[in-house]
Amino acid sequence: MNATAQVVSDTGKYDRGLKTILYYELHWLNVHERTEYKLGVMVYWCLYDRAPRYLADHLIPASDAAPRRLRLRSANVNRFTVPRYRLSCRAFYRADPTVWNWLPDELRNPDSFDGFERFLKTIFSVTLLV
Repeated sequence: MNATAQVVSDTGKYDRGLKTILYYELHWLNVHERTEYKLGVMVYWCLYDRAPRYLADHLIPASDAAPRRLRLRSANVNRFTVPRYRLSCRAFYRADPTVWNWLPDELRNPDSFDGFERFLKTIFSVTLLV
């Protein structure tokens, strides 16, 4: 990623400001933010039947949680239950609902995929700058 940024921005290997070029001019995300971005997009695909069925089956809406169906405020919002397992939190069935539930309410009810992607990347870019 750094080598590509050097070629695009015509900077040297040890030039100062390469990270600012990555964020402000090229609008690239760090690895962690890019992973969360892709997880958010994957949940969107699962919601609109664009992902494989075996992935969508792991997402359980909070409104379908049987014993808590009527008590949760999140039952009215587009959120998912996060399973409690003693496995790594990097597993799809735990990481995806966590990222999706972290998103703002207006992003969890998108109008179109293009608008969703643009707003999602904006959210991660803003969290980088803060």
